[in-house]
Amino acid sequence: MVPFALPARPLSASPVLAVDIGGTKFRAGIVGADGRILDAGVVPTPTTADPEVLWAALAALLRDVQEHPQARDARVCGVGCGGPMRDHGDAVSPLNIPGWRGFPLRSRLVALTGLPTFVDNDAKALALAEGRYGSAKGCDDYLAMVVSTGVGGGLVVDGRLLDGRLGNAGHVGHVIVVPDGRRCACGGRGCLEAEASGTAIEAFTGSAPAEAPPEVVERAGTLVGRAVASVAALVDLDLAVVSGSVALGYGAPFFAAAQRELSQRARLDFVSDARIVPGALGADGPLVGAGAVGLRAIEMAGSAT
Repeated sequence: MVPFALPARPLSASPVLAVDIGGTKFRAGIVGADGRILDAGVVPTPTTADPEVLWAALAALLRDVQEHPQARDARVCGVGCGGPMRDHGDAVSPLNIPGWRGFPLRSRLVALTGLPTFVDNDAKALALAEGRYGSAKGCDDYLAMVVSTGVGGGLVVDGRLLDGRLGNAGHVGHVIVVPDGRRCACGGRGCLEAEASGTAIEAFTGSAPAEAPPEVVERAGTLVGRAVASVAALVDLDLAVVSGSVALGYGAPFFAAAQRELSQRARLDFVSDARIVPGALGADGPLVGAGAVGLRAIEMAGSAT
């Protein structure tokens, strides 16, 4: 859905005002059509139940970023935000930001920036970026995952990012990996997010995720591999690109455990060679992904004219 009319202009000349909304930080910047970050700023996500305090921090950051000279050339604002959400960002309720429940993010951003604004799940945004510039470039069928404060995902099938009825397709963080396991913020039990996210690891170890012992790292990787095996069989794909501070921070032991579990679980012929690889965009992936959300909107508008 493209709810705004966008003026005709060459894509190569159109940077995007990009916004990444995370549970630990808000980041915003100007992202070029080639995926380069031209300018960026960051602020900690306020720890508050007051939605307006959260908004004030984001608004101040965006005002600063829009002072950048290249911001005047931005045609759209692209946003990656944790889910769930309704109507493609008209109302967002990120599980890792309790102060926003049904928050009207898109309309607030339109009023602030004066730009047509497109909001998508942050992991779906990463899926777009990894397909354009990263580890899934040239691939038409893949899962992109973020294993960080929470766990999110985006699915590309037949070269098309799946949106779903309300924009929430790809929520791999809520695939059940431990029956009757830990209580999840969504209200369920045993979700991947409740067992392998940074928040979950800190809750059951009592320490920061970066300090987790080897057995916790291996368990997190194993559970990610288990979830990927289910998704791969469900939608017929053979590649999962995994990013996020937990996954990339744990590195080789995490990915080895994930691949081992995937190979043991994915036994059908069409998924038997499925792979899990690290994302190529690193810490910049979420912001580049937000830019890709805006670029996708430009392209969709162009194809509709």
